[in-house]
Amino acid sequence: MVMRDRSARAPRRRSAAAVPAPPVTGTAAGSWLVRGKDGRLTAYAPREGGLARWTETRPGGPGWSGPDFLPVADLTHLSVAQGTDTYVHFLGRRERRRADGAAEVDVVHAIQYQSGRPVTEWRSLGNPHREPDRAVRCGAPTAAVDAAGTVHVFVRNAGGGLMMRREGRGGAWEPWADLRGTDLRDGSVATAASTGRIEVLAPADGAALHWVQPEPGTVPQRSHDVRPGPLPGSVAALETAPGRLTWFWTDPVGAGLVCHRLGGWSVPLGGTPSDGGHAVLRALLDGYDCTVIAHRGVTGSVLVGVCGTEDESAGVWWTDTGRTCVGDPALAHDAQGRLVLAAFGPDGGLWVARQESGQGLVLADWVRV
Repeated sequence: MVMRDRSARAPRRRSAAAVPAPPVTGTAAGSWLVRGKDGRLTAYAPREGGLARWTETRPGGPGWSGPDFLPVADLTHLSVAQGTDTYVHFLGRRERRRADGAAEVDVVHAIQYQSGRPVTEWRSLGNPHREPDRAVRCGAPTAAVDAAGTVHVFVRNAGGGLMMRREGRGGAWEPWADLRGTDLRDGSVATAASTGRIEVLAPADGAALHWVQPEPGTVPQRSHDVRPGPLPGSVAALETAPGRLTWFWTDPVGAGLVCHRLGGWSVPLGGTPSDGGHAVLRALLDGYDCTVIAHRGVTGSVLVGVCGTEDESAGVWWTDTGRTCVGDPALAHDAQGRLVLAAFGPDGGLWVARQESGQGLVLADWVRV
């Protein structure tokens, strides 16, 4: 893989709602770089009092507008999910203080239907617990959207099990369902495969707990546990064959990145990831189906790895891009099919690098948006 960095700057158009670059200190969980129905890429990042949004001014760039500020108060966690209809769903854990100083915690949800357009009102999905002392121990939400556009929200409960609430017919939300499980940590990941089934992998004490829908639209059921488990917050999923997911995570004892397909053995992939998550994406390189992986390394810079899809044991080629970032990098395909790598710098600025023509994976100059 070839990577250059001349710190170029792309043309940018500021929208009427634009604000100065926000103090980004982390990234949202899930897919924080997404492509809308019109082909434009959008990046999101949490900031104090809400989230910031950058949007391409035309499909394929290079210009961007923003950052726009989308207010939502009291979020302690933000997760982003996108369905095949391209709607972007935001899930947050909200913690508010009452007059007596006690905390009230609930899960909130909003939707963006089109690139650069306003976000809907944030709606409370409540909390799996009614007792305040248990409700405050509710974990960070994650979500997946199935082929029918149904939103499934998952959260760790106070007892360390997994809860699910999903959107029912007519837009009404079903009650919270207890999917069981024990000793869960935050960092669960939910993914919808092209077959319509949703799977969830959750880090637990020494293991990864797995749930899968027997059929699309059914309640996910516990599957086999995987041991040893992942470092919490490091799990990522990629559909590497129709209906088959490959899971990626960081080994908690320092052995680098590993991948796992259910029914097989975990495969070490090397790399030197920090304590964050991984971005994974399939790309056709020199006519070969490849998997591209990006994460923040232990030195703070963005690392990119490339391997054959479902041929990870043949080796991963790693490159240090030299670009220091905060939080986790993101990967997406733009409107021209080019791979786009994005990351936030220590000053809160958004940086992107696009694929160029050439043998293997060639990324052009980093551009500060």
